[in-house]
Amino acid sequence: MLTGASLLAALQGRIRWNLPPETLIREACANGEAQLTGDGVLSVGTGKYTGRSPRDKFTVQRLPSADHVDWSSEYNQPFPEAAADALAERFLAQAQTLPRLYGFKGFVGRGAQRLPIALVSEYAWHSLMGRHMYVRPTEEELASLEPEFTLLSTPSFLCQPERDGTHSEAVILADLDRKYGLIGGTQYGGEEKKFFFYVLNYLLPLRDVLPMHCSANVGDGGDVSIIFGLSGTGKTTLSADPNRRLIGDDEHGWAPEGVFNFEGGCYAKLIRLSAEDEPLIWQAVHQPGAIMENVRVVNGVPDFDDDTVENTRGVYPLDTLDNVEISGRGGPPSTVVFLTFDATGTLPPVSILDEQQALYWFLAGYTARVAGTERGLSAPAVPTFSPCFAAPFLPWHPNRYVELLGDYLRRHRPLAILMNTGALGGPYGQGGKRPPIPATRAMLAAAQSGSLRNVPVDPHPFYRVGVPRECPNVDSALLNPEPAYRGGPAAYRAAALELVAAFHQNVNDVYADSVAPEILAAGPQTG
Repeated sequence: MLTGASLLAALQGRIRWNLPPETLIREACANGEAQLTGDGVLSVGTGKYTGRSPRDKFTVQRLPSADHVDWSSEYNQPFPEAAADALAERFLAQAQTLPRLYGFKGFVGRGAQRLPIALVSEYAWHSLMGRHMYVRPTEEELASLEPEFTLLSTPSFLCQPERDGTHSEAVILADLDRKYGLIGGTQYGGEEKKFFFYVLNYLLPLRDVLPMHCSANVGDGGDVSIIFGLSGTGKTTLSADPNRRLIGDDEHGWAPEGVFNFEGGCYAKLIRLSAEDEPLIWQAVHQPGAIMENVRVVNGVPDFDDDTVENTRGVYPLDTLDNVEISGRGGPPSTVVFLTFDATGTLPPVSILDEQQALYWFLAGYTARVAGTERGLSAPAVPTFSPCFAAPFLPWHPNRYVELLGDYLRRHRPLAILMNTGALGGPYGQGGKRPPIPATRAMLAAAQSGSLRNVPVDPHPFYRVGVPRECPNVDSALLNPEPAYRGGPAAYRAAALELVAAFHQNVNDVYADSVAPEILAAGPQTG
């Protein structure tokens, strides 16, 4: 019977642990995995898998976790115990023949909630990514660290669907009870990052701690903001604020004592990155030791505007940044932000939410997936409803996470806002354009300072959220999307009502029997 611990024991003599960055960079280049840019940044390509592959992700259907996992979710694909055991043995046998294995021991999470983990990888650059993205142990901690979960990543292991029970040559398998994971057939680094997010999304609710797909930062006065959103909505961009210390850009927990980062680094989207709009990210990905994933490099210079692969990424440790909260922790948030990329262009750029509305929009997770973050997305923006802004990573039913958020909202009473970073002026790609980043930053700053708590608001006729009449440092004409909408009021009304119907179909109808009726009643209505 293979477990995470026995898998490590079987490979122990073959793994080199926690190698320094310079060694991993040198070996990645020598192995043909990567090349260096003129700035000394590691540039890697991931082949045909340039995004996550949800269809190839499985969870072993084993007790006791099987009683908690929401098997009705399309993302929690069950994998039989016997098939998992056989696949794990084949992974192990293949790993024992590889010429080299790189290991990283560290943590995900912070403080009392941190989880000791091990990443064993075939590629040096994957081990460097683990070193950047997970929480590095001190030398003293490393000497006695016993991993509770182990992830084995060997991209050269190609599944045979008829033998292994997979859908393709790729697999991402989580065994929550025997505490190991397997990744084969794909080189994409995001699969390793999200594996441990999935694990904590299972473990933390057992302790009444809320795991969150959000960024977080803290002001000089200790005020904490958390920013929910799917990839491409602006979590990383908006949390990298020169006037606030970054706690983290993507994965956090909310415990009674406050917010904590799961990670030790950032995995930032780089498409159309500019020094003017995103100076902190620009600086971080140009420092030696950073990793650029799937960025076209010409004569040693990265071309961030080349969208041959839109899901280009930069990997760098948090301590690369000047204004970072190195502890990875903060108090309870005073501002909770939900980001949405609204493809219809009918949502205001910023709205105020009451408690029930906040829970509704959290449950809905309405946004648009940006092409490139997953395989199989061909359109620039595909409207979607992703519960809790994290549907692919939620083992539990969404209502469990909604209940936890409700408990913390009632306990701490933060200001909750909805921000549309998608289209204004019309549908996306049909006249609608994204709000200027400086205006979006100004709206967020007004929420973080508390200014938006006191401005006059009007209830939206369909979405019922509070639309501010004014916002410091923002043109008031930008706050109401209807007057500038392409096609006029009739077109705006038609598009809004179509979106309201989509909310009812994808949220109210789906959760009618599993979510509190007062939450569902707080969502969009026809008038």
